[in-house]
Amino acid sequence: MKHFLFFFLIIAIVSCGGPEPRKPVKVKTGSILQKSVERNKELLAQEEKQIMEIIKNDSMNDYFSSGIGSWYHYIYQNNDSNYYPQTDDLVTLEYNVISFGNDTIYSKEQIGPITYKVDKQDLFPGLRNSIKLLKENESATFLFPSSLAYGYHGDNNKIGVNIPIKSTITILKIDKQKDNN
Repeated sequence: MKHFLFFFLIIAIVSCGGPEPRKPVKVKTGSILQKSVERNKELLAQEEKQIMEIIKNDSMNDYFSSGIGSWYHYIYQNNDSNYYPQTDDLVTLEYNVISFGNDTIYSKEQIGPITYKVDKQDLFPGLRNSIKLLKENESATFLFPSSLAYGYHGDNNKIGVNIPIKSTITILKIDKQKDNN
C-alpha cells in the first residue's frame, strides 16, 4: 500500500507541469492587410496627383497645404480677426460638396447652415480639420482626397466609394465657449 501511495505521489508530481500552449493550426502573415495598405497608398498617390493637377491648372488662386493632406485657397479672408475656432467652440458654417469634375453633389442650400461644436461632433475628417483653419467671415475652397472625405464607405447616398471632393466652407459665426486666448 505504501508503494502504491508513493507511486501515486510521484505520478501526481510529474503530471503537474503547467498547461502547454497550443500552437496555431495556420500561421497568418498579414498579406491581406499588406495588400490593403499598398492599394490605399496607390489610391492616395493618384488622388494627390489629381489635386496637384487642379492646382496647376488654377492660376487664379494661391493654394495652401492644410498640413493634413488637403489643399485650399481663400475666397474671402478676414484680416480683422486673429481668432480660429478652438475645441468646444460653437461654429455656424455653410459648406457644399463638389466632385473634382465640378459637378455639385450637395449644394450649400441643400445642406443648409449647420452649427458644429468643434472636435465634439461627427463630420467627415477633412471638414472637421478645415474648420479650424478659418476665422469668422472667411471662406475657402478645399480639395480633399477620399481618405479625408467620405472614404471607402461613401455617404450611402450620392457619394460613392473612394471619391475625392472639393468643398467651399464659409464660417458664419464663432461662439467662444471658453476663454481661449
